[in-house]
This record gives sequence, structure tokens and C-alpha cells, in this order.
Amino acid sequence: MSHDLDPRTGLRETLPIVFSYFGICFAIGVIAQTNGFSLWLVLLLSLFVYAGSVQFIIIGMLASHTPILAIFGAAFLVNARIILMSLTVAPHFEEPKLWKNILMGSLLTDETFALAMNKANYTGSKLTFRWFYPAEVPPYLMMICASFAGAWLGRYIPNPESLGLDFAIIAMFIGLVYLQINADRTIDRRLQLLLVGLVLLFIYFGMIFIPANLLILVVTLVGCPLGVVLKHVFF
Repeated sequence: MSHDLDPRTGLRETLPIVFSYFGICFAIGVIAQTNGFSLWLVLLLSLFVYAGSVQFIIIGMLASHTPILAIFGAAFLVNARIILMSLTVAPHFEEPKLWKNILMGSLLTDETFALAMNKANYTGSKLTFRWFYPAEVPPYLMMICASFAGAWLGRYIPNPESLGLDFAIIAMFIGLVYLQINADRTIDRRLQLLLVGLVLLFIYFGMIFIPANLLILVVTLVGCPLGVVLKHVFF
């Protein structure tokens, strides 16, 4: 990763995300097809729901004939963390135009957020629209194309779970955690590992009392201020 903030650099630095999206989004298409979704329904889902985890949830809930309001509620809770990510990444930009901020915010994901935060370590915490937006568009296009391809070829894969396709998104998040810890030199490595361990404990015990979809938001809201306190008190 370089110090440059031009569009060509953004396109180059987003390539790992683009390639990682292929497997995940292909799996979305396959699983959607095996649950009775048509090719065009899969295409529309990827066009309007730019969130892999939410797409998996929507597919499962629609397949089980869940009421539409419950689907909207689950989708909001799972993706509510994007609000926190937007608040975190926004101070790194100095974009006065509202339409630019809307474009960047509408394509913000866990992966592009991680890319932006890693980039900020190399640029003195300064990011630009002309770098970030070109880095956001290719993963979005990959999601659309790969999910469509997965739905088209899914008819030849009767049991996608046997191939481990449903584990693709988990594997991607493991990689993102490693890259974030490895790239961020501004935070003590011991603090990073401590927070990872605490989050794992919160999730493990939280699943006993809190629904899984809500647990993601709860752990995020607890983990962020806890990390700030630990950093300023002990590190």
C-alpha cells in the first residue's frame, strides 16, 4: 500500500477485495438458486442489497416465508454497524459536497472500511474521494456479476454446504482482522490482541442471552468504548 491518493491507486489497492468477493458472492448466488430464487431475483438482490451477510439472511428468511417486516428489521440490525463505521471513517475526509459523501457512504462495506483505515495509516489520516470511490465501485460490480454467475451455475451444485461455500464470508472476515492488526502500527499490538480476545468472549457468552443478529451490534457498541478506555488507561 502506497501514500498516493489517486484513482489508479484506489483501483489497484482494491483488487484483493474484488478477488475475495468472487467466492463469497458466487456462494450467495448458488445458495439463492438452491432456495428457489430466479436469476433475475438474485441480480436485483445484489443490485439493491450491497451486503453479503444481509443477503444470506434475506435468502434464508424468504425461503422460510418470514414476514417482510421481520426481514427489514433483521437486515437493519445486521447492517447497523455501518453507521458506526461511517462515523469512524468520515473525519478522514474533507469533502464539502454532499453528493460525494452520499456516493461513498452508499458503497461502504466492512472490507472498504478496513481498506480506508489501513490507508489512513500511510497518508497521515487523510483520505480523498478520488481515491476511495474508485476503490469502492469494483467490489460492488464483482458482487453483482459473481452472484449472478453463482445463480446460473448453481443448478449444477445441488448441495453447496458440502463444498463449504457457506463458510466463505467467515473466512473473509478472518483475513480482514489479520490485515487490520498487521497494518495498524498506531495501536499497541497487545491491545489489539486483547480486544480480539474480549470480543470473542463477548460473542461466545452473549449468544446465550442475545439473538445472533442483534449480538453483532451490541458487541460493537460495547467493544468500541471499551477499546478506547483500555487504550487511554493501560496503553
